[in-house]
Amino acid sequence: MTAVIGWDIGGAHLKGARAENGRVVAAVQVAAPLRLGLERLRQSFAEARAQLGDAGLHAVTMTGELADTFPSRADGVAALTDCAVRELAPGKIAVYAGRAGFVAPEVARANVADIASANWHATAALIGTRVSTALLMDMGSTTTDIVPVAGGKVAARGYTDAERLATGELVYTGLVRSFVMTMGARAPFAGSWTDLIRENFANMADVQRILGRLPDGADQMMTADGRDKTVAASRARLARMVGRDVGDADAAAWSALAHWFAELQIRAVSDGAMLVQSHHLLPPDAPVVVAGAGAAVLREAARRIGRNCRELDEFLPVAPALRTAASVNAPAVAVALLASRHACSEYEKTGTR
Repeated sequence: MTAVIGWDIGGAHLKGARAENGRVVAAVQVAAPLRLGLERLRQSFAEARAQLGDAGLHAVTMTGELADTFPSRADGVAALTDCAVRELAPGKIAVYAGRAGFVAPEVARANVADIASANWHATAALIGTRVSTALLMDMGSTTTDIVPVAGGKVAARGYTDAERLATGELVYTGLVRSFVMTMGARAPFAGSWTDLIRENFANMADVQRILGRLPDGADQMMTADGRDKTVAASRARLARMVGRDVGDADAAAWSALAHWFAELQIRAVSDGAMLVQSHHLLPPDAPVVVAGAGAAVLREAARRIGRNCRELDEFLPVAPALRTAASVNAPAVAVALLASRHACSEYEKTGTR
């Protein structure tokens, strides 16, 4: 069987994963901020393809259609699909339409409701082929997906971003890009509560960097002030959130403030998980399966809701050296493996490739 490459086109990153004979052999993440336009995405495709190689089949999922680069999500789906077709030629393209399966790029605009932001569905559908009942939690740079799997099927109540926000299945907080000013209205500092300055002075990458918890390669975006990605620079950015200069307090004080924001993020994810659980009432032995750059945050959230935690890579056909990369690029891995299964099924039906 030919190789399959899965692609997840996000608003900030392009993720890719190569599967050969149903096994993941490579996975990459490349910065691709769509606010810079489609030319930047084209460059990212070229960079990723240089690492992943060519394939006869490319499976594409996306969330980038939500970027304000596009006047509507429908326009975004069409533009991103067209870009993928051009940049991945001459390979065949299959677009993941979630509950509708894979569709040809020519009918992408007619299937916008199923294609838009369906990458979470791919990961959950893949988990459903490995374990009957689970709660998938995947934290990327920007968002966290919380998806119940029951009877080997995706059991989410919501499907669109709007529906999933209402059900707790989409929590708009991520390990890197979330603005600190969105985490809460106030913070404890120097023995008093202080309101936050509502400016994008710092993000969660700064918080995680100060705490020594930022995984290598996780922060591929420019910092809020364009300055260095060092602990000292992150402390200076965080100090601005409470109207201070970094010299106004010692390192311990800035670490304590970073702990506060990290705690707020864990609470937001735990709240979402509890809301999801309150509807589905998954059996007590159903595990939380964690994935993404923020897997460490999710492990703590799983502990707080009283569930056993398992890693996504435990369920994937992947070499040990690629486990972290496969988890970080979970939706790309998922569409690659699902498309591989789909292609094999079609081959068995037709006897042709």
